[in-house]
Amino acid sequence: MLVPMNFDISDLLSKWDYKPGQVVARRFPGNDGREKVQLRVDLGVLQMNAEGRPDGRRPMAHDSWHDFQADRLRKHVEAQGNDEDFELDADACAKLQQECIQYHHRYICFFQLEDFAAVERDCERNLRVFEFVAEYAGSDELAWSLLQFVPQLLMMRTRARGTALVRRKKHADACAAIEEGLEELEAFYRENGREDLLANSGEIASLRTWLEEIGSRRPLTEFEKLQQALDEAIRSEDYERAATVRDQIRKLQASES
Repeated sequence: MLVPMNFDISDLLSKWDYKPGQVVARRFPGNDGREKVQLRVDLGVLQMNAEGRPDGRRPMAHDSWHDFQADRLRKHVEAQGNDEDFELDADACAKLQQECIQYHHRYICFFQLEDFAAVERDCERNLRVFEFVAEYAGSDELAWSLLQFVPQLLMMRTRARGTALVRRKKHADACAAIEEGLEELEAFYRENGREDLLANSGEIASLRTWLEEIGSRRPLTEFEKLQQALDEAIRSEDYERAATVRDQIRKLQASES
């Protein structure tokens, strides 16, 4: 007698609460030997492979729809001698967009799990897809259907880079990474003729606020500490102390140069 398979995941969900407004994720080794990532959502659980295409499928015997389209392009160039007349139609763009959403879910999980290198990896992957679509989509409307997600992607990549640096107490480097991310966002809007969106960009506003927060709590460098000590010595007319601090500053500058 065949025993009916139990598809009910109620027991799993009852032991793992959904938290509205929060990313609740975990990673673990799967039964197939591959590492998995799970994301708790309101109606259940999303499970993804930690590497490769998140759902583990191989569309058209390729690692991803992007790889399949890149292979199409390669064959087109080999046959024609150039990439003229190569085009991504609406169906191709839709498949690429859906695939990018899978990677989006995964890098959101990786961020919550503090695997910032994996966040960058998946963000970079999606950026390559967006660039590919921008180059070969059959129309500007089709291209923008994916490009509209670039600001969110650039913000997440910047968040991953900046947070990793803050964790290592490299606040100055984190500020530089955020400033670079802001420059990339502004350049994206200008290059795509969307300057009108700059003032209302939530991604830009979020990164600017974060930059101010990190800058306000950034530990002083040794040079800044000495400069403060020098200013205080001069204010209090402690010229002997001021001379000593100036010597320390000269030695620090000499050692750095």
